[in-house]
Amino acid sequence: MALMVTDTYTDGEQATFRDGMRKLDEACQAMHHASFMEASPPQRLALLEQLDCEQKVYMDARHGDDTPAHYFRMMKELALLGYFTSEIGYTKAMRYVEVPGRFDPCVPYTPGDPAWAPHA
Repeated sequence: MALMVTDTYTDGEQATFRDGMRKLDEACQAMHHASFMEASPPQRLALLEQLDCEQKVYMDARHGDDTPAHYFRMMKELALLGYFTSEIGYTKAMRYVEVPGRFDPCVPYTPGDPAWAPHA
């Protein structure tokens, strides 16, 4: 995530993202009296579900204007990008097939036969 933020986000987006990291920890402290990393998985999930609803309302209200995206939306997009571009993400979740179909390099060929499919 850090590489994507520094390499592809504008200065304003980077500031929003970094400020959002602080806000996420503060929200966890307020909700569970623990930092995000110290919170239990169910506590983290409760916070993330709340933030996801919050970002949805925020993003729906934007209507395409130039206000920056909600920080949680940025985090979620980067997490999804990281997962679906990982080996497990593209081989298991997306059922990626590197070469679709079967490749037979040595098929019988009679001189005079076309070397391509007739429908191509």
